[in-house]
Amino acid sequence: MIAGLSLADLIPLALLGGVLGLDVVSFPQAMLSRPVVAATLAGLLMGDATSGLLLGVTLELFALETLPFGASRYPEWASASVVGGSLVAQMGPATPGVFTVALLASLALAWVGGRSMVWLRKLNARLARERLEALGHGSGRTVIGLQMLGLGADLLRGILLTGLALLVLRPGVGALVNAWGRSDGSARAVAVGLAAMVGTAAAWKLFHGMKNGPYLFAGGLVVGLVTLAVRL
Repeated sequence: MIAGLSLADLIPLALLGGVLGLDVVSFPQAMLSRPVVAATLAGLLMGDATSGLLLGVTLELFALETLPFGASRYPEWASASVVGGSLVAQMGPATPGVFTVALLASLALAWVGGRSMVWLRKLNARLARERLEALGHGSGRTVIGLQMLGLGADLLRGILLTGLALLVLRPGVGALVNAWGRSDGSARAVAVGLAAMVGTAAAWKLFHGMKNGPYLFAGGLVVGLVTLAVRL
């Protein structure tokens, strides 16, 4: 048992973070790295996919603000969502404080993950500069080699980031949850409310310039709220 996690849990979660971290930029960019997917898969590995989904949906609202175009800097949501989803699933979403603390930990880790991607880009650039002569001669082997090195480095980045984050954050999250009061309804409401505001603002920024976009957005929002109210 390491930091409240067994190796049987830690290793699959770290591998999941590495594989989904690849999807952010390197391969295959199939939206598997989105928080709603990554956190749900992490929860599934911990035996509670629903708990992972709850956190993933909340993180997804924050992630809507991210536009990962070109060489821009942005948070890396995949590894962060795996860590957050696994923490909530392991401790149980009904445990006072766990949802709010795991959400804050995931947001912080997403920023760290974004920085790690910048470091990876610098490494890839250095490797390419060292092979400029071969690239100038059109060496296919060099191009393929650089691609494989980049993919391998990105996979290793995600694995290490997820594994180390679990080792570091799991004890701290556990301590904060243990020190939490008997109820966290207000804190959870504030966290979800902030996520909803960020997500709504991001969606509006994307759609308000489209023809009839505001009306479609408002209509979809009303339909979603009515559906939620009926199901409740």
